[in-house]
Amino acid sequence: MDQEQNQNQLQIELSEEMAEGIYSNLAIITHSNSEFVIDFVRVMPGVPKAKVKSRIVLTPDHAKRLLLALGDNINKFEDMNGDIAMNDSTPFPMNFGGPTGQA
Repeated sequence: MDQEQNQNQLQIELSEEMAEGIYSNLAIITHSNSEFVIDFVRVMPGVPKAKVKSRIVLTPDHAKRLLLALGDNINKFEDMNGDIAMNDSTPFPMNFGGPTGQA
């Protein structure tokens, strides 16, 4: 039985480069009738352009599984750390809410 379970397990490899991750502070989600596309963007203060750092393409089935898994993980996080506060007044703080720098 153990041997059968080992044969059915998926081994996932994570390279060092991929393990570092990519920072994103904006996600843009679009969809068609056959796929969902999530673009992860890094927006920097004072910079009028932002680049997509990563794009994930999912089937509708996998997009829903991601939604459920993310919701489950957020619930577990909040159970341990308290509610995640969200600022509902603006969808995205383009100026990052801080003082402007001077040189």
